[in-house]
Amino acid sequence: MTNKNLISIKNLCSHYEIEFSFVDALNKIGLIQIEIIEQNHFIHQDQIGDFEKMIRLHTELNVNLEGIDVVFNLLEKEKELRNELNTLKNRLRLYEND
Repeated sequence: MTNKNLISIKNLCSHYEIEFSFVDALNKIGLIQIEIIEQNHFIHQDQIGDFEKMIRLHTELNVNLEGIDVVFNLLEKEKELRNELNTLKNRLRLYEND
């Protein structure tokens, strides 16, 4: 992972007008991963999409951290079920073509 793919949490907090404590809490419950380099906190750019969703859930819908955790766990489970469904559909097509 290179530094060019990291975004400063200080900049994100300023841009989204959120407190660092919110970001730290997300990190503590495992929803995001914070990289610390020379006492500066960063988040990888691949996590920005989910991070923005978490901010919207918290600020616009007043969902607490536990609720955000539940939402993202359900979204992950839904993704797994979709993949399993696609796999089963593909297997079924093999038998239908015989």
